[in-house]
This record gives sequence, structure tokens and C-alpha cells, in this order.
Amino acid sequence: MTDADIAVIGGGVIGCLVARELTTRAPQSRVAVIDRDVVACGATRRSAGLHFPRGATPRVREMADLSQTSYEELLGDDPSLPIHPLALSVLSSNAPGIGRTYLGRAGLTPARDVPGGLITVPRGTSVWTGRGCHYADVGALTEALARHLRPRVAFREGTRVTAVEPGPTAVTLRLSTGEAFTASQAVLAPGPWLADPAWRSLVEPLGARVKKVIALHVEGVPEAHAGAVVFEDEDAFLLPLHHRGHWLFSYTCQEWDVEPDDIAEGISAADLAEAHACLERYAPGLAARATSGRVFCDAYSPTREPLVRALDDSARVVFAGAANGSGYRLAPAIAAETADLLRILPGQRKSA
Repeated sequence: MTDADIAVIGGGVIGCLVARELTTRAPQSRVAVIDRDVVACGATRRSAGLHFPRGATPRVREMADLSQTSYEELLGDDPSLPIHPLALSVLSSNAPGIGRTYLGRAGLTPARDVPGGLITVPRGTSVWTGRGCHYADVGALTEALARHLRPRVAFREGTRVTAVEPGPTAVTLRLSTGEAFTASQAVLAPGPWLADPAWRSLVEPLGARVKKVIALHVEGVPEAHAGAVVFEDEDAFLLPLHHRGHWLFSYTCQEWDVEPDDIAEGISAADLAEAHACLERYAPGLAARATSGRVFCDAYSPTREPLVRALDDSARVVFAGAANGSGYRLAPAIAAETADLLRILPGQRKSA
């Protein structure tokens, strides 16, 4: 296949949900997903997959609400999907801020402590418990989405896009195979690969940057009822990965302007020290068990809201991403906004 109505560049969770949204709204559209690797092998594979009903801005709160509904519907339609509901605890020293950022559907209720006894609540910090939280094995979920899409979506895996050339009536994609792929429109969902030469000049005006992301694996099997704990003051969370048999602790690393293809050296001593300092404040008994983990990066926008933007004057190329570490959490809403920008309405086929 060397032509389509819409080509989606990037086979991660956002790219596959964009393809799903497009084919749901316009079943007769010819949609292709092109990825330089196999589906779900980039940032999606390393994602913690935590969802909770929160947003720092009105738009992000709306996106979180839509995404939560979408994931609940997905799981309702197919209970075998690797989406796992969890209890939720939130710690913060800013009670008014909690009321502004969490959705009503979170049902936050003041609590004296965090269930399970693992967490020490610092003086001046309050605790809430809530609902609407889940985590997913994002790689496995994305593979499942792709499996369901394959009968109506063309997948070109292991195929690198070497150039994106918007024109007045179509977009030409140059491929590593030597082919020229033509589409009426293209969606660029590259995750942290913002600086790829094929689209760097198109993406640079967005002002997005790439930041290192570190999550430690805390050895020890979580109890069956263990839930997620969000540390608002630290922009960190502790997550029981029941399907893997250990905990995950994610904190905010401040190493910017990294390249995803260069993140290969693993966790450094400085990374461990920084993460342990944060974890020891809340769970000193877990820090000694956190000696390994995952290192990658993600794209962040200047406004800390996801970017869904046209990259050329004729809106032939649309960027979808830079979700600030919340790519999985907001992916269904990003997909919906992308389809809106492409003017794909329910039952309408996009034409050139």
C-alpha cells in the first residue's frame, strides 16, 4: 500500500488510538499506520500506564474526563484488555489545589492515612482517597488495539519515514524502502522523536522539548488490594504493577533536551540518589528495594497541555502529542481532538 486517505506516523498508543478514532468515525476511510519499529516499541513500551481523573487546566480536565470514559468503554467491551482498576490515594499540602485539579468523578474523600501502612504522611500533608484510577500494560494494550485495527488499517512496520512533504492537495511521505507514500492528510504522532530530520523543521515552531523520564522498580509483590498513591507536592507517584509483581515509583527528573536514541546508559548513581531522596520522604522502607527501573524520555509542550496542531498552512499535516508525561492518560482525548482538526465527523469520509 503506497497511498491512503490519512497516514498516521507513529505506532504508539497515541498513533493507534488516532487510527481507531478515524476508522470509527469514517469506516470507509483508508488509514495507514507507519512506524520505524514494530507497534508499541517506543515510549509506549516503557509507559507506567497510570490514569487518574486530574487536570491542571480546564482543557486537560476535559481531556482526562473523556479519556477515562473511553477507557472504561474499552474495558467494558473487552474485559480481557490489560486495564486494571485501582484504588487511589492522593497526598498534598495544598488542599485548595486538590479541589481545583481533580474531577468530581474522582470522589475524593479526606482520610487519615494511606491504606496498607507503607506510606508515612509528612506533617502538614493531607490525604484523600478516591476512585476512577487504573493502570494499563500500555504496550500490550496498544498491541491489542492494533490487532483489532488490522482488518481495516494498513500497518507499515519497520519502515522509517525519511521526509514529510506537504503539498496543496496531498502529503508525500518518503520511506526508507525507497517508496513515495501519498496521503490526503498525515498525522504525526512521534512521541519523543521530535528532532527526527524527516519532520524537525515542521515541529520546531511548536516549541516542544524532550525530557528524561525515570521510574524505579521497587522489588516486593504488592498486596492484592494495593492502590496507586499520588504525591502532589513532588509530582511523583507509587504504583503497584500487579501484572509484573513489583511496585513502580515515578518521580520528576529535570534533565532536558535529551535524544530518545541516546538513552541507553541505564540508571545512573545520580538518578538513584535523586529518586531515593523523594521516595524516602514518604516510604523509607521501600527505598532500599528500589535499585533498578526504566529510563526513557517524553515530549513536553510550553503550556504543559498536549499539542494537537496543524503544521502547514493547508492543514495537511497535524501533530498529535507532547502530552507532558500523560500520553497514555490523555491519549483517547488527543485522538478525538486530532479527528476534529482533520474535520472527520461521525459517518463522514475524508476526501482530498
